[in-house]
Amino acid sequence: MNFKNDKAIYLQIADYFYESILTKSMHSDERIPSVRDLAIETEVNPNTVMRTYKYLQDNNIIYNKRGIGYFISEDAYQITHNMKKEEFITEKLPEFFRAMQNLNISISEIENLYTDFLKKPKNKNIKKA
Repeated sequence: MNFKNDKAIYLQIADYFYESILTKSMHSDERIPSVRDLAIETEVNPNTVMRTYKYLQDNNIIYNKRGIGYFISEDAYQITHNMKKEEFITEKLPEFFRAMQNLNISISEIENLYTDFLKKPKNKNIKKA
């Protein structure tokens, strides 16, 4: 994974899970990598991965089967969808609207760009290092 400096690494790893759940790359009751395996794969400290898993577990995105591992929860898609939609509406959309206003971009311009975007094949923007 390519990490950015503007957000905690454990949250960026959580975002990877959110994206995978929303794009249906991960499904409910699917086993996810062990803490150790994900730490090796992402080249981060296992404590960071453990912090991610605790965060996801606290948000009911994953659950632990003792001695077996971590799994995507049954309601992970709906919880993730609701949470990320709310985050987009309250945090990112106002920022987007300010940029539209500052740059004098109309809704019709955005609509045309969005229509073009939808015509393109879906991209998987999550890259593993």
